[in-house]
Amino acid sequence: MVGGGRRRAAVLGGVVAGAVLVSGIGLWATDSWPFRDSYCWGAWEQDSGASFLGDEALGKSGSERRATESAPPSADRPHGTCTLAVTSEIEDDDSDRPLTFKEQITLEYGPVPAGDKERRAWIAQYFHGSASPLPDGLDGLVASDRAMLVLPAECDADGRASAVTIRSESVGDGHLGKVAMPFAIGNSAEVGRMLLDAANTTMKKAGCAPGKPLRMTSPLVTVAEDDERASNPLCRIPGVSFDFGQGSRYQQQVGAVTDRLQTCSVVWQTPREPDEPSAQYVMARRPRLVAVFDGLPAGAAHGLLRASCGGRPTVFYGNVDTGLQGRGRPDDRRVFDRFTESVGQRIGCGDGEDA
Repeated sequence: MVGGGRRRAAVLGGVVAGAVLVSGIGLWATDSWPFRDSYCWGAWEQDSGASFLGDEALGKSGSERRATESAPPSADRPHGTCTLAVTSEIEDDDSDRPLTFKEQITLEYGPVPAGDKERRAWIAQYFHGSASPLPDGLDGLVASDRAMLVLPAECDADGRASAVTIRSESVGDGHLGKVAMPFAIGNSAEVGRMLLDAANTTMKKAGCAPGKPLRMTSPLVTVAEDDERASNPLCRIPGVSFDFGQGSRYQQQVGAVTDRLQTCSVVWQTPREPDEPSAQYVMARRPRLVAVFDGLPAGAAHGLLRASCGGRPTVFYGNVDTGLQGRGRPDDRRVFDRFTESVGQRIGCGDGEDA
């Protein structure tokens, strides 16, 4: 009898445990507490801060959130890419086909691009005037739709500085075709926390994490929230001038103006396309930010000057792309020279130092 009672208790316990397990699986599958979906090698969790990770992003009909990951970064393979996308659809009154939407953020870990053209495009995206510099000695920038952190030297790979980046994109597809739309991942502080969570996770997997996780406790330096019509002097710097032409749709975004970083971007606003810089000017004065420019051809003719300002390695960078090339006043080279002279004087570069 005692043995039978024990067997009944064991069976009952197994049934209860099985019920709990099944219940737990159901909770996980529906993203209910206490189980949450995690994304991008465990860097982010559902409802962990930014609106894109919460229920707000799933507000449209038929919405679904899904991550696609490469193999995680490792010491032997210091590269990794993860995309986290929300897809949805709504009925289109003008068509039998529904309107489909896709909002996506891409997380990347790895060294900055090797090629000159690819590196300049990377710099254009992440040293954008809309982005605020990270505080607390962190070497990066963050905006509502993008973020970048240059990692410690221990994470360098292939002879180049490594970085973690986040970038958003959004498209709607209906009877008019695909239309690119603005898409904010969250506010800058929320995106900054996502960036650091991703950096801490990927550095640990790559075997180059510092002793303490990276943290952001101080407020961000505020930059102008809205761009403004490009005018002369550009970037509010005397002597930086272009011939924008009649009916210009050029807009400028004046970014950070500190003793460690200064940025300014000029874009030609094009419907259905992302706004990427037609002209860009950067002064960087932190070693890890300066390292991003290592390997690019230097000299005023290439829009890159290296200097020692106040004993700190400093770079002055200018890039003019298609549309504005050849329209600097009096020429593109002199515009870059004036940017370098003005910013260099502001931060105390000169007076016998190499500038």
